[in-house]
Amino acid sequence: MDKYELIRKATHARSLSYSPYSHFAVGAALLCKDGSVYLGANIENSSYPLCMCAERNAIYNAMMDGKSKDDFEALAIIADSDQPCSPCGACRQVISELFPEEAPIYLANLEGDTKETLIKELLPFAFSGEDLE
Repeated sequence: MDKYELIRKATHARSLSYSPYSHFAVGAALLCKDGSVYLGANIENSSYPLCMCAERNAIYNAMMDGKSKDDFEALAIIADSDQPCSPCGACRQVISELFPEEAPIYLANLEGDTKETLIKELLPFAFSGEDLE
């Protein structure tokens, strides 16, 4: 699957967002090596700290289906933003631990702008389990 098809899947996931407070719908699509794709959308709550981002929903959805970091091939994220949508800090931390270091992350917006990056570019010097040893 090419990055544009994965971004289209993330766009579909975005349509499933529940974002009545921010009105900022985000979609994510996680491609696995076996060709399966796991979707995520941001889900808000009136108690803002209880919200969940699209990226984490996609990754956790895959993990609940038995997938692991070794299965993940690429991640696409999209929102209606001026620039390609970038993950928040919490998502960057989760991605740094649960997503392969060299796997591409495609950032996109509804205007067709895209940027390909890696988690080490998005979160250099990430805190990891090694820091707890």
